Amino acid sequence: MTPLDDLFSTDESRAEAQLERVVTLNPADITDFPNHPFKVKQDEAMAEMVDSVKQYGVLVPALVRPKADGGYEMVAGHRRKCAATLAELSEIPCIVRDLTDDEATIIMVDSNLQRETILPSEKAFAYKMKLEAMKRQGQRSDLTCAPVEHKSGKQKSRDILANQSGDSREQVRRFIRLTELIPSVLDMVDSGKIAFRPAVELSYLSKEQQQSLHDTMECEDCTPSLAQAVKMKEFSRDGKLTEEVIFSIMQEEKPNQREQFKMPKERISKYFAPGTPAQKIEDTIIKALELYRRRERQRDMER
Repeated sequence: MTPLDDLFSTDESRAEAQLERVVTLNPADITDFPNHPFKVKQDEAMAEMVDSVKQYGVLVPALVRPKADGGYEMVAGHRRKCAATLAELSEIPCIVRDLTDDEATIIMVDSNLQRETILPSEKAFAYKMKLEAMKRQGQRSDLTCAPVEHKSGKQKSRDILANQSGDSREQVRRFIRLTELIPSVLDMVDSGKIAFRPAVELSYLSKEQQQSLHDTMECEDCTPSLAQAVKMKEFSRDGKLTEEVIFSIMQEEKPNQREQFKMPKERISKYFAPGTPAQKIEDTIIKALELYRRRERQRDMER
């Protein structure tokens, strides 16, 4: 449409041109969303989706946006596209919608956060991408999709994101901190080898320090506790975290690594009233053993 055509076109005709439409597209003609933070795994769940797609096709249209240089970019539906490709489908239904980069980012994140299982790294980069997009929207005065409070500065982007995600503002901050971890350490967080809270503290270490820590963990087959992670963060802040210091800290015994003695509760329950706190039971047993040892020593002396 030329500028002159646009001048004499009606508001209704311009609105119709902006309406989204449903079309069938070849999955090969749809590129993935740039820096898509959610992994598309070829696992058992994907195998089940492929079987379903082979039998029924893709029932829920994917959401794509047209690219300036032609073709389309996936916004929501990466797993459906993958399943269709594996099922060798030549067409899938897609909703075509004109979206800005920030609008597309927010929709992409929101649609994927509905998944049942989300890795810490996925949520971390998703929150970061959405927060940056929301902040850019808040700096513009021509957008209507952002809340009024956000644009007027009455509510910060991180607070809005927290309200929308269900995580607290502090938890959102912690997740975004994970994006500062090097890939090898972040993989250990995803696999559950490193707990979430220690991982947040480790994110304050430099890339070189994180690599030294990773090498130590691999060599010694150990991972840091929260206390150890905090200690390394403090040494790093003071410019004193060397490879030797990292090794020394990781050699410290953690409470959960100490050998513990366990006894079935039913063996001692008859000696205590129901509901007796575990700490009181432990203290009573220790006192009884001390008394027993004193009596045994006294008997030995009398013999």
